[in-house]
Amino acid sequence: MRNRPGLQIAVGLVVLIGLVFLGAKYGPTLLDNNQVTSPVENVDPSTEPNETEQPQEPVEPANPEPEPGNPNTPSQEPESPNVPAGTLSNAKMSWYFTRNNNHQVPAIPKEAKIISKYGGMYVGDTSRRVVYLTFDNGYENGYTTPILDTLRDNQVKASFFVTESYINKNPEIIKRMVAEGHAVCNHTSTHPSMPDISDSQIENEIRKTEEAFQRVTGTRMAPYLRPPSGEYSERTLAVTQKLGYSTVFWSMAFKDWDVNNQPGADYSYNHVMTNVHPGAIILLHAVSSSNAEALDRIIKDLKAEGYEFSLLP
Repeated sequence: MRNRPGLQIAVGLVVLIGLVFLGAKYGPTLLDNNQVTSPVENVDPSTEPNETEQPQEPVEPANPEPEPGNPNTPSQEPESPNVPAGTLSNAKMSWYFTRNNNHQVPAIPKEAKIISKYGGMYVGDTSRRVVYLTFDNGYENGYTTPILDTLRDNQVKASFFVTESYINKNPEIIKRMVAEGHAVCNHTSTHPSMPDISDSQIENEIRKTEEAFQRVTGTRMAPYLRPPSGEYSERTLAVTQKLGYSTVFWSMAFKDWDVNNQPGADYSYNHVMTNVHPGAIILLHAVSSSNAEALDRIIKDLKAEGYEFSLLP
């Protein structure tokens, strides 16, 4: 058979054009499906937090009737944060830290160190084996009473950060906390992101919560505030301090607030025992069945390792 160079060239061109077409159509998909993802850094953000890659911590299950003082009601129209130009920054920051596996104080980013300027804290006394148990109570899920039982049985005091609605709906639990020597602290009235509201609204959030506490107990609330979702700015730190409160973050936490996705008691226990360090401020959510079930073992085994429990400094 005679060679036909022209025909071979034409066939070659058709094949080449087909390959180019297929590459343009499917190449990006193939690349996307095989791309390499960088490993996640061992950063522990929370949960209410802020755990920025996780769902925001809930305050209370959906309620068809709005709570009094809800920011969505006409009496609580949102205001623009009143930050005069050239004064304190209102850039929103989300609390996070970097874990380690050698029981040392976790590192925090450079910009977060500003909390100490305004009396804030994320650890306590790091010179000795002491830890500070703190619980966030946005709503009641049936586990605060068992938690209080465990604390009583082990002769341990803790700090509870509560919202105004929690106080109003659970006055007997609040009274028990006070009677048994625990610190009841401020978690704001309606759980807003504090950089998103004005100075006057921040004051309203704090004052309404402390007034509810005083009505129930006849005593003053402990002067500590935990910012909802761990969101803050230099402005909110300064306003909080001016109102007589220390802003309290944490050096240990995990995603424990999702009541429909609990990790289990062993996970809670192992997380605490693996990450504990001198001066740790431990954040646990009281809505967590995992925490309630693990707490007795956590306390007993931390004591066995020489740790003491203290209220916030």
